[in-house]
Amino acid sequence: MVSKPVTLGSLHFGKKCDAAAHLKAMLHKYDVGDKVSAADAEVLRAALARHPDADAKVRCGIANFSVRSADFGSKCFWVNRTDGSTENRVVLISNPDF
Repeated sequence: MVSKPVTLGSLHFGKKCDAAAHLKAMLHKYDVGDKVSAADAEVLRAALARHPDADAKVRCGIANFSVRSADFGSKCFWVNRTDGSTENRVVLISNPDF
């Protein structure tokens, strides 16, 4: 199988697994409750654009991203929309189109 390059914002990865590892490392540098930096938000916006339900997750627009609790004691990125609503699991690395 040929590796598929992935571009997320200004970052370029030779393989999907390299992009996934970067996103995982990015998640783990934040504590629950932290707001994501502007540089990391650029990468998350690009990753979110690849999500099969991106339009539904963005809806009215993105105010910022944060890290919050998820299932079974884990954490994930959340999108905080301009209308005050939120959505979890904004990065779907298991998506075959990622």
